[in-house]
Amino acid sequence: MREPDGRDAGHGDAAGNGSSIPVLDRRVLRDWPLPEAGHDADKEERGQVLVVAGSREIVGAALLSATAALRAGAGKLTIATAASVAPGLALLIPEARVIALPETPAGGLRREGAALLAECAARSAAVLIGPGLLDSAGSCDFVLEMLSSLKDVPVILDALAMDALLQSPPFAQPVLLTPHAGEMAHLSGQRKDAVQADAPALARGMADRHNAFIALKGPTTFIVSPGGAAWRHVSGNAGLGTSGSGDVLAGIMVGLAARGAPLAQAAAWGVVVHALAGKRLAERHGRVGFLARELLAQVPAVLHSL
Repeated sequence: MREPDGRDAGHGDAAGNGSSIPVLDRRVLRDWPLPEAGHDADKEERGQVLVVAGSREIVGAALLSATAALRAGAGKLTIATAASVAPGLALLIPEARVIALPETPAGGLRREGAALLAECAARSAAVLIGPGLLDSAGSCDFVLEMLSSLKDVPVILDALAMDALLQSPPFAQPVLLTPHAGEMAHLSGQRKDAVQADAPALARGMADRHNAFIALKGPTTFIVSPGGAAWRHVSGNAGLGTSGSGDVLAGIMVGLAARGAPLAQAAAWGVVVHALAGKRLAERHGRVGFLARELLAQVPAVLHSL
């Protein structure tokens, strides 16, 4: 199925709210179906996903993002995480292979750890790097080393891993970046209020400069492709603004990419599925107070409904 037309007339309206950008909704997704494995497909055919996430202070981000990848339909899961937390994480997610990586003194991932993942990464259908990482300087060296060995593998950079953008020329092959407004301010050198005032134009500029798909998250999320297409999605759900919610979203995206969805489609479907999972919880529990981990169980049913 051809990617739907996500081209707007310009760079948004004068107010900077992107109202001229096409709305991403159920109708768009139904005309843009996900790749579907056959009824007799095994776990290999549904895609192997590698999630590089977690640290001694933020183990939960790895748990949330990796579980979300499986909930989104990935067939096999490998988690690479800081050696200090790897045994515990392996017990928490018995479905996963867990690889322990050497740590920097500040709790980040050491550059040489990327070599330990070369074989696994080459076999992966999609890779997510970033949720719950620590130590920007150390981990960015690791991320850049990883990217140099990931040829023709869809890659999603989330959270601290996006800092690699500040140390590299445009990506050799497009990656998907998932910043919220605060992270976009850090990456672009703009103030947060400036990002919020002109989100679509900033996202488009970053996409074009760095050869990256951008999913700029917020009450209205903008998804922008390098060189063209863009969509916007309005969630209207304050409950999704909670700790760990972004980790779940990144995991959904990489799970869809592992199933064969191109990065733009994985981002678009991921944003809508995440929002609808939150809507179900809000209807059941109220607008705020549900937990990011409660989103996970909603994902398969939401995907089925679409």
